[in-house]
Amino acid sequence: MDIAELLHTVADSIGATATARSVFGEPVTSGERTVIPVAKVRLAFGAGGGSGRQGDHPKGGGGGGGGKVWASPCGAVEISPEGTRFIYFNPPEKLLAAVGAAALLGTLFFLWRGKKE
Repeated sequence: MDIAELLHTVADSIGATATARSVFGEPVTSGERTVIPVAKVRLAFGAGGGSGRQGDHPKGGGGGGGGKVWASPCGAVEISPEGTRFIYFNPPEKLLAAVGAAALLGTLFFLWRGKKE
């Protein structure tokens, strides 16, 4: 097995287990309503290897690799007779409001500080 095949095999096996279901559990059904957890899953993986002369040995070699998986909840899909909707755990509107408020406060602070000097 060459290094490309090895990397592909490892990445596939890690990626297959890093799912919303394995992190947050199965969908939940109550009556006619089903809630499916949704996660953002990211995978980073790298590896390297080399060969060459090492000391008195004409042939040397080595290699290594590592990886990391991140999973964070981002919401849930709710399916009911009324329809299907996505429920954000951290609504984007909240984030935009917080960034806007911070920008406004920062601008006011620098304007106020500039008048003092």
